[in-house]
Amino acid sequence: MKKPCAFLDRDGVINVDHDYVHLPEQLEFIPTAPEAIRWLNENGYLVVVVTNQSGIARGKFTQEQFYRFTEYLDERLAEHGAHIDATYHCPYHPDGIVPEFTMESQLRKPAPGMLLKAMAEHPIEVRGSFLIGDNVRDVSAAERAGIPGYLFLEGELRPFVESIAARVGR
Repeated sequence: MKKPCAFLDRDGVINVDHDYVHLPEQLEFIPTAPEAIRWLNENGYLVVVVTNQSGIARGKFTQEQFYRFTEYLDERLAEHGAHIDATYHCPYHPDGIVPEFTMESQLRKPAPGMLLKAMAEHPIEVRGSFLIGDNVRDVSAAERAGIPGYLFLEGELRPFVESIAARVGR
């Protein structure tokens, strides 16, 4: 059975963006982010993270460190009764220094690749789905994938999420 999806950028939406966040001690949740994700879980949304991670291509951290941080983030959210259904990331950047990740990619927002991949791999109902990001490239990726995108710049995430859900008809 298909469900609407809340696509969330990670840095700046779920956690405070401290530049190239990849270590557990760098995790600082945006106010009410765990509660917002729990609310989405409880209200029938899939929650999918779509995050550009150019720090991998730039040699700031490894893909393995990204995966470990993702596991830690999932553990911390579980403490709040929340969960993420899937995480997609783009480790590529044309200005990187790690050869295997130094390239253009359709996964990198503003391209819609991560969203389209998630839509193909999960039972996502496009109607009622949306993306929340902290950058215009996030919103552009959403629009190119055929869903509305919303810019989150500050404040508490849960009331922001609830207002969007009301707008998209849930």
